[in-house]
Amino acid sequence: MNVPLPEAIETYFQASNSYDGNLLAKCFTEDAILYDEGLAYHGPSAIESHIVGTNKSLLIQTEVTNAAEKDGEIVVTATISGNFDGSPLALDYYFTMKQQKIARLKIV
Repeated sequence: MNVPLPEAIETYFQASNSYDGNLLAKCFTEDAILYDEGLAYHGPSAIESHIVGTNKSLLIQTEVTNAAEKDGEIVVTATISGNFDGSPLALDYYFTMKQQKIARLKIV
């Protein structure tokens, strides 16, 4: 990895892999927004519900392969695998941090 990850991002991936909704929600600011699969999710509970629900139903596991800082964002490349067509798949996660929590996350 090129840059060390903030604790909230490390915790995000840990919680995603263990399907821990309570831990996942704590990674985000109250006004956080997640952009995933063409939809936007607002606030920690909506984000947690989407990520944990999707990951658990498809048995998704994520392995971080690279991280870099670009234009004020932390860009994490990860390989996800699970019970879905195209597995495994490389995705980029664009994190914007605010007060040591995730304020915005775009997954592409």
